[in-house]
Amino acid sequence: MATIKIRSSHHQKKPRFKSFKVHKNVKPFVQFRVTEQTVYWSVLLIFILFLALWVLSIQLNIDEIINNINL
Repeated sequence: MATIKIRSSHHQKKPRFKSFKVHKNVKPFVQFRVTEQTVYWSVLLIFILFLALWVLSIQLNIDEIINNINL
């Protein structure tokens, strides 16, 4: 009678782990470069500041009109 060897799948080789190595910084962590995102954020900032000043001027005009009515 011949014996049959059955290989089980749970006895596979474990992968070798490589040790972690410290990577040298090629560029500084804090660095200022003008990119597309810098331009987008700058335009958005200017737009928001413009809207805030516009709303403030409208509020001041309304206050002036209300003060003139009450006098």
